[in-house]
Amino acid sequence: MKSHRRGRRAGLVIALGAVAALLAGCGQSGSTAASGGPVTITFLSYTVGQASAVGDGTKKLIADFEAANPEIKVEAQPVPTADVLTKLQASVVAGNPPDVAQIGWSKVAQAAGTLPLRPFEDITSAEDWKNTLDGIVPSVLKATPVAGQQKIVSMPFLMATPVLFYNTDLFKAAGLDPAHPPTTIDQMKQAALTIKAKTGADGTYVSAVDPGKSDYLTQSLVDSAGGGLVTPNGDITVDSPQAITALSAVQDLTKSGAQPAVQFDSAQSAFSAGKLGMLVTTAGGLVTLDKAAKGKYTLGVAPFPGFEGMPAHPTFSGNGLSILAKDSAKAQAAWKFVQFLTSEKSFEYIASSMGYLPLRAAAASAADPRLGPALQQLADLAPYTTFPGKKSNQGVVVLQDEAVEPIVLRGADPAATLHAAAAKIRSLG
Repeated sequence: MKSHRRGRRAGLVIALGAVAALLAGCGQSGSTAASGGPVTITFLSYTVGQASAVGDGTKKLIADFEAANPEIKVEAQPVPTADVLTKLQASVVAGNPPDVAQIGWSKVAQAAGTLPLRPFEDITSAEDWKNTLDGIVPSVLKATPVAGQQKIVSMPFLMATPVLFYNTDLFKAAGLDPAHPPTTIDQMKQAALTIKAKTGADGTYVSAVDPGKSDYLTQSLVDSAGGGLVTPNGDITVDSPQAITALSAVQDLTKSGAQPAVQFDSAQSAFSAGKLGMLVTTAGGLVTLDKAAKGKYTLGVAPFPGFEGMPAHPTFSGNGLSILAKDSAKAQAAWKFVQFLTSEKSFEYIASSMGYLPLRAAAASAADPRLGPALQQLADLAPYTTFPGKKSNQGVVVLQDEAVEPIVLRGADPAATLHAAAAKIRSLG
């Protein structure tokens, strides 16, 4: 299966080399508003409106940018995570797209294929572009989706791998050693059943059913089982034996009673209240979960659990930044904003206060020590793959709503359900 993964990566490397150029000049290079006067840019963002450390952090980054660049004002446009693509499409049709948009990885491919995202290389100089990419973690550049574009249209911004959060107090109450958390799905199941039997709390929850309609955790499970959702040449393998094995294992957690059959929000609330032993979700939830745990229990963080005899191979959640500004002055201001948000200083803040990963190597020391498992995983990311065609995000929604949720939470037959979903996704092509 390693050759399969290498093939998937190879298809991304050429375009991603350009991404590297993109990120290097994030810090201080010479883009200016070039208008001779104040410029206001709009920023469509699904984190800025969140009542969380991530939402507060996004607002602070905007305020810091405006303080450093008094000639540029940023007008934030909050939008729910699942509605980003719909909102963008509507704004483009209306002739009033945002100047900068924060787009989740599951939606980047369709956005790049159907919307006027501007290549960064067409906005700034070759030297500025190269400088912007210097210092970005190489694995990020190799794993970030570029939607088959010749030029890069999405700058990696907030990224995190999935990890295992756990309640160390419940571990102790159940007679488990919090210094040795589960490393596989099977070990996690056994620990969950022990927690439930000894404490009455629910055992674990794997958040494959994602409220933001992202398939990052589904991909992480299938990749860790030795498979993938898409081959390097674009063949859809949603119904491969490895995918069936991966989702069957998560379904077994539910059927065995190790995992409650609830939506993510309910599981997160239970974990925050100390009524759930383990929660597998994005490392980007660290700050929020840590705040909720204060005074109740000690929060533990461990690597994403894999399958017996196989190394875990997770991909990542998060988003990139894209520019849609039509006006030249706004485009230059938007590029300056993107550079600021992905600079070393910003990634130091993102890692220390927002719980996401420092995508620049120089910012790694600022990360919360508990992000160590996620930082280790960052070195060998599985590429975030996308379905082919201009309806790739519809394919993700089909996968998540018509296969993952019914299998994981409602006991649907994994093989039959995945075969039906695969056929439907192929028909979108």
